[in-house]
Amino acid sequence: MQTRTVSGNQLGRGKLVELQPLQVGFAQDLPDIPVLPKTLLLLELMVQESCVDLREFSQLVLTDLGAALQILRLAGRVYGNTEDRPTRMVDCIADLGLDACLQAVSAQSLVRDKRLDAIVQLWDHSREIAQHCKYVADLMLKVNPEEAYLTGLLHAIGLLPDLLEWKDCGTIGSALVGLRFAKRWFLPPCVTEFYREIHFAGYPALWLAIVQEAHQRASRSSIECTFDHVLGPHLVRNGYEQRNSVNCR
Repeated sequence: MQTRTVSGNQLGRGKLVELQPLQVGFAQDLPDIPVLPKTLLLLELMVQESCVDLREFSQLVLTDLGAALQILRLAGRVYGNTEDRPTRMVDCIADLGLDACLQAVSAQSLVRDKRLDAIVQLWDHSREIAQHCKYVADLMLKVNPEEAYLTGLLHAIGLLPDLLEWKDCGTIGSALVGLRFAKRWFLPPCVTEFYREIHFAGYPALWLAIVQEAHQRASRSSIECTFDHVLGPHLVRNGYEQRNSVNCR
């Protein structure tokens, strides 16, 4: 088997690092998430090279909601909520190995039926919001732009059950579904905190404010984004209350 290396200076290590595929099981409680064909093709082409730039590979993954979620879910299954769990995408890929990550993003083919257009629209919307979140974070002090981007990219994961026709996910609001997914999949803290800011009193609305501002800057979306109606429809405090109405432009 051909040994691949990655450009270590991209990770600040100053040397070439050999990647050994991590053997992991792919059994899980929810279906795999599809990845756009263009993303998958480009990732496969990169992996065929003798030397792979991990940062470039990571940046490509982060343009695709499905690819990003598949790798983060894999990291969650491997590391759980342990302190040494990697949270940056580039670190997840370096620790898990290219082969394991490529296997994860290749697990589910994109359906070519009535759902295709809706899936592409949500993926495009998520990427646009992520880009605006990073821009907003760049203007702020003490806010990590990479975390802001990831929060924006995953801000609408609560829409996945309806979009992908997953069964037995209940009929609760999409924002609460997003919170449950963030906790269940051990997503990075910034994502979990974003959903907690929507639902629970006492949380400073840092990530929520950034995502709100990103929607104000973004083009009008044709999808049923959480922000098109009432953001944070449920506040866990003496039952459920409504708060924070935000509209997509």
